[in-house]
Amino acid sequence: MKAILVTGYGGPENMIYTDVEMPEMMPKQILIRTVATSVNFADIKSRYGKKGGKLPFIPGLDVAGVIERVGTEVEHFQIGQRVIAFPSQGSYAEYVVADEALTFAIPDSLDFRAAAASPIVSFTAYKLLAEVARIESGETVLIHAAAGGIGTTAIQLAKLLGAGKVIGTVGSESKSGIVLEAGADHVICHEQEDFAEKVNEWTQGEGANIILDSISGRVSEKSMTCLAPYGRLVHFGNASGEIGSFQTVDLHASCRSVLGFSFGTTRQKRPEQLRRTAEQVIPFLSQGRLQIKIGGTFSLSEAARAHEWVESRKSTGKVLLVVDEALSE
Repeated sequence: MKAILVTGYGGPENMIYTDVEMPEMMPKQILIRTVATSVNFADIKSRYGKKGGKLPFIPGLDVAGVIERVGTEVEHFQIGQRVIAFPSQGSYAEYVVADEALTFAIPDSLDFRAAAASPIVSFTAYKLLAEVARIESGETVLIHAAAGGIGTTAIQLAKLLGAGKVIGTVGSESKSGIVLEAGADHVICHEQEDFAEKVNEWTQGEGANIILDSISGRVSEKSMTCLAPYGRLVHFGNASGEIGSFQTVDLHASCRSVLGFSFGTTRQKRPEQLRRTAEQVIPFLSQGRLQIKIGGTFSLSEAARAHEWVESRKSTGKVLLVVDEALSE
């Protein structure tokens, strides 16, 4: 089968499109024929060697496709089913293997491109808002990096889950339209304006009840100055590469919380939690109530070019790698 292999740590030039052996299956695993997969920042980090692992490797975290074979101990799936999954050994390949616990059936009403764009961003955004931050009706939500895949998804989900006001921040003014199109009430370019000052202004000095922070560093620190009493700041990434610091005095008297979340850790250590997440998210997707913006589509052989586009920070929404053009239409 064809796949993308990362043969050395560094730039996209270390990614090659080549023939590899078919993946081996364990009894509780499923072989999936890939229709499409998505590009995530975690894939780029892996390419630079920031995620560990041995070379060479197939990158990619999620996939949409059709079940080709099922292991002897698989109980709930059958050949021919349409699924999304989190494969065990990368997704930039014509065939992947995934554990049954990390495979989720999708209805015919959800097309494969929308399905491929959704697993990481929709599952992560739902976990952040519903389960980690425990969103309540009428609350104000501030979302950093709001024009990205998780950002635009979190904006929509926040509204679906009852948020009263959603505010997004972006690093470039050119991305503001994407955030408003996703349903945000306000957008701030944090490179040009003091986002905390604007949030406090728009909330009559109260601040945001929930802040989703994937940037870290000074953005995390500044966020504490616009986090409401009893507010929850959820830290789930460090796109800036900087380390942010918090003081205990910022927390106890105000009853505020700083929470951490990693989808990768949850996938590895508590995969059973994702079944409940899928039961909530997939209906939103299939009913068209949650729409994942697709910002670019490439063939599997063009994965290096797709990485360059995502790494340029010019992309918005999700970038897809299409493997089976016929089924993806």
